[in-house]
Amino acid sequence: MQAITKKSLNNVGNSIIQVAQPQPKVGELLIKVTANGVNRLDLNRLTTATDDLILGIEFAGIVLENHSDNSKFKPGSRVCGIVSTGGYAEQVCLPANQALLLPSTITDIEAAAIPENYLTAYQALIWLAKLQERENVLIHAGASGVGLAAIQLAKVLRHANVIATASQRKHTACYDAGADLVIDYQTTDFATAVLDYNEHGADVILDFIGAPYFQQNLTCVAIDGRHILISTLGGSSVKQLDLRKIADKRISIIGTLLSPRSDEYKANLIAEFIACYDNLQIARH
Repeated sequence: MQAITKKSLNNVGNSIIQVAQPQPKVGELLIKVTANGVNRLDLNRLTTATDDLILGIEFAGIVLENHSDNSKFKPGSRVCGIVSTGGYAEQVCLPANQALLLPSTITDIEAAAIPENYLTAYQALIWLAKLQERENVLIHAGASGVGLAAIQLAKVLRHANVIATASQRKHTACYDAGADLVIDYQTTDFATAVLDYNEHGADVILDFIGAPYFQQNLTCVAIDGRHILISTLGGSSVKQLDLRKIADKRISIIGTLLSPRSDEYKANLIAEFIACYDNLQIARH
């Protein structure tokens, strides 16, 4: 079958190579891939992965074979899912308990952008931050894939007060997703803006930026706040860190990366996410 690897992308004029077809195990689905998402992890692997690694972590497709005892996944069923590697190929195997059955209202292209973004956001908000009803949430990179997903989940599932940071041209996308306030991080001190909006501060912070925002996050996070570190796009080394500030506010700092999690973890996460999936209005951006 055809696939894309790190090495194949270096081939001028032909980025597709031939590889062996995957062989499904007991409990897995064999899926014909019809659409793929492109994530920062995929881009990072262009420099870090081995040459023969098949790239791609999220996809949508059609079930070809069902080797599990879950009868809802019939041949021809449309699904989406997330894998550690191997998504950029004609076919992929996925444990049935990690597949998300798609409604007819969502296209394959839209569905391919769901798994990494929405599952990462759900995990961060509900499992890790344990977001409560009507708490204040600060979501950095609000117009990113995970950011937009997090805005929607926070509003729909917990009726949270959502503050997002984004450049001016991306404000409309954040407001359309449900944000209550969007801060232009390029022109405004977001910590001051957060406290001006609500002096209580942010109960939960979803952080993709890392070091450059760390001191400001400490300033505007609420007492007993939860700081979920999803990425470090701006840098990972914080200088002159005063640990006492973390202790004084009783801040929990939790780092996470979804794709390397165990199959059991992903299956449990997906099962819980599916329960609320039909109530979500997926934004199409």
